Amino acid sequence: MSSYMADEPPRPTDAELEILTVLWSIGPATVREVHDVINRRRQAQYSTVLKFMQIMAEKGLVRRDEKERAHVYKAARPREWTQRQLAGDLLERAFSGSAKALLVGALAARKATKEELAEMRQLLDEYRKGDK
Repeated sequence: MSSYMADEPPRPTDAELEILTVLWSIGPATVREVHDVINRRRQAQYSTVLKFMQIMAEKGLVRRDEKERAHVYKAARPREWTQRQLAGDLLERAFSGSAKALLVGALAARKATKEELAEMRQLLDEYRKGDK
């Protein structure tokens, strides 16, 4: 059993997050399929993608189905779980635990649409009421 295995997988690195994003988008896939998607965006070596995905399987970030000749990988956690994990980490590391500072920083970095602002207001109202 790998030393990485735990109840909660570790926070993914930027490279691992790129692979997870592909898996969330296309669903379970082989290394070749993930490599093809990444290679359309930027040049990437197949062997590098393979190595990352093997390490990610050891860490528990992806699950590998070894039934077929070409192993099929899928994200171990849903996108929303990983986003919460990353947001919580960023909140602590960069914003001293202040949700307000994180929100202000996000809004200052990119202008939100009217629809996004309305959704945020609704989420805040639901959170205040204890629905979330």
